[in-house]
Amino acid sequence: MLKIDSHQHFWKYSAVNHSWITDDMKLLRKNFLPEDLKPVLEANGFDGCVLVQADQTLEENDFQLQNAERYDFIKGVVGWVDLQATDISEQLERLSKYDKLKGFRHVLQGEQDRALMLKPGFLNGIGKLSQFGFTYDILIFPDQLKYAATLVKQFPDQRFVLDHIAKPDIKNGKIADWKADIMELAKYENIFCKVSGMVTEADWAEWMPADFTPYLDVIFGAFGTNRVLFGSDWPVCLVAADYAQVVGLMERYMSGFSESERQGFWGGNAVNFYNLK
Repeated sequence: MLKIDSHQHFWKYSAVNHSWITDDMKLLRKNFLPEDLKPVLEANGFDGCVLVQADQTLEENDFQLQNAERYDFIKGVVGWVDLQATDISEQLERLSKYDKLKGFRHVLQGEQDRALMLKPGFLNGIGKLSQFGFTYDILIFPDQLKYAATLVKQFPDQRFVLDHIAKPDIKNGKIADWKADIMELAKYENIFCKVSGMVTEADWAEWMPADFTPYLDVIFGAFGTNRVLFGSDWPVCLVAADYAQVVGLMERYMSGFSESERQGFWGGNAVNFYNLK
């Protein structure tokens, strides 16, 4: 079975660039590079991964594309671009020459304007992506799910993927509003969902596999089995779980699914969504 981790990060740690790494996450205050992940992927039977931006700079694209060029196990890169730039078409055209650059992401979850994704400039940028074959990763908190549905509805030909199941409050068991908004968003066939980043939304020290089942039931019920992708969110996951624990959590949940459904979840859906080679 082909196994692809659809969501992980590399960085050279900088207190300025990575100010989101708070004191309670200090184990992340160091470099995390391809040579650190490669043996972990191999030990867990993975064939490759999709590398996702951690900084919102054009230099980030250069850094991650260099990593992807050096290491064959990096099958795709999700970079960053200023979608509101007046020369967005020219930027996308330049970036489209990189085979491994598959799409882009903006840290919408951190924006003061919770509906930034619906501003004319942002929409203009999103509207340009599909002509170059680029995907878009939606990184948000639950309060932004309604805006995401409006965004996705406007661009039926654009491929979107929701990161980290929109980070519901698993620690406190909050589910009702998130569930309603997920069900609405998933109605649109052009959005997929990464089953990733869950352990960091749970109780880091005391989570149990059963904590995630109600949320997973919602995601698989809403998106089906053809639009869900496994992602580790390594190394961020390490604040709450090691790589094998994240994988084991999903192996346990997926055990009741058919072989073809498991193949899709663990790799096939990521290949299809990101057009990986």
